[in-house]
Parts: sequence; C-alpha cells; structure tokens
Amino acid sequence: MRLAVLGSGSGGNSAVLMARETTLLIDAGLSAKQLCKRLQGIGVDPDSLDGILLSHEHSDHTRGLEVFLRKRRVPVYGNALTREYLDERMGDNVEWRIFQRSQSFQVGGITVDAFALPHDAVDPVGFVCEANGARVGFATDFGHVTTLVRERLRGVCALLVEANYDQGMLEEDTKRPWSIKQRISSRHGHLSNEQTVELVGDLLPHGLKTVVLGHLSGDCNCPELAAAVIRAALPGGRPNVHVASQDTPTGWVEIPEEEESECPLPVVMDQMNLAIG
Repeated sequence: MRLAVLGSGSGGNSAVLMARETTLLIDAGLSAKQLCKRLQGIGVDPDSLDGILLSHEHSDHTRGLEVFLRKRRVPVYGNALTREYLDERMGDNVEWRIFQRSQSFQVGGITVDAFALPHDAVDPVGFVCEANGARVGFATDFGHVTTLVRERLRGVCALLVEANYDQGMLEEDTKRPWSIKQRISSRHGHLSNEQTVELVGDLLPHGLKTVVLGHLSGDCNCPELAAAVIRAALPGGRPNVHVASQDTPTGWVEIPEEEESECPLPVVMDQMNLAIG
C-alpha cells in the first residue's frame, strides 16, 4: 500500500491511495486539469482510478469532480446527504455508490470504513482504508477530536490529518473578521496544531508510524511550525512526519502490507517533504 497527497489546503484537497491492483482518489478539490496533471506527475493514469471517496461536499474537496468525470466513468463513493447536496451540480456525470457510516464497504482490494467528523458540512466523514493488514486513516476538516475519532483511527499505520492553524497566528491575523476566526476555531471548524499533536500522541501506542499533515492555512500556519510543534511534543523520532503542500504533490509513502501486530516503519520515497525522524 502507498499514499500520496496531490494537494492540500484551503485551495483544494486530494490524495491517492494504492494497494496492489486498486487505486483510490480521496476527494477531488483541485481543478480537473490539476488532478490529471498531478496524477500523471506521480505516475498514475487518471483513467485507471477504481473509485473516488468523498469526505464531504465543500468545494475545496469536490471542485474538480464534475469536469473530471466528463471524460471518464469512475464510481464515486459518498453518503446520502453528500450526494443529495451535490446531485444538482453534478448532473448525470456521477456513478454514485452510497455508503453508510455504520458499514464497511469494499473497493477492489481495499476495505473502507467511514466515520463521522465534527465539521460544518452536511454529513462529513473520515476514512480508514485497509489492505492486507495495513491501515491508513484520512481525517481532515474537523474541529475537535471526539472519542469516536480516536477509536476509529486507533491501529492505523499512517494518517493524513489536518493541522490547520496555529492559535497565536490565527488570533493575530488581520485578514479575517472575528466571526471567521470563531468559525475556524469552533468545535465544528478545524484542528489547531496543538489538537493534532494530542491526537497523534494518543495513536502512537497503537501502531501509528507515519503522519502527513494537511489542510494547513496559508496565513495562519506554516509547514516548519506545524512540524516543529509535533517534534517538540513527541520527541524520539516517532512518528515520521511530512507536511503536504497546496501547490505540489508529495512523493509516495510506502506502507508495507504484511499482517503484523504492529505496523513497521514505512519507507518514504519523497525528498520534497519536510520530514522529522
């Protein structure tokens, strides 16, 4: 199994997960042109996708979907409320596969579990994807870490998680009105660096080895700061931390699929990311 982030931030979010013969796109918030360009840049044929998982309906996670699907037929996996919200905009280009949060579903060789996230969307979810003993979590766009989130992410080897803002930088930001700052830091907004550190620390004893930080604010956070906060709070070289960029794809993070009681440290095939360890 291997993971790459095509882009992550307020301008658009999308990631790729591959497990042997199965390739999934998680969200499609970049333009269709950028989705194709960045997929090809990491060696993935846009026409080879086996499915697209949608976490929620916000445009920074769905922007390129309708145009991307005009030239290719790829099943789109979303829950009923997300589909209902997007249906009119998407037209007839979407081959919907509706899932329920209480049930696992299969896409090729990957088993997917969806779980609720606290965010100001109609029915936002995170995902845990499993193939041959390796489990990868995806959790972006949520304002606080619930007991359910901790339980569902426990045991993942790798995690794409948001570290949206630094509390001090958000408070000092002059571009955003107070109402927007309140929305961002609310229990249904986004995670701060400190909240992300707490979640990662909780998951480390359960096999977490690699973290990719995503959805960083361009004004209220920076890659060096987000990574440094985790380094200071979780010393000792674990986990292996990367920061996804809005503008360029990451390299592949290789996650061994052997069925083991604890996931081995992944081999990271990426020189562009900020890594700690």
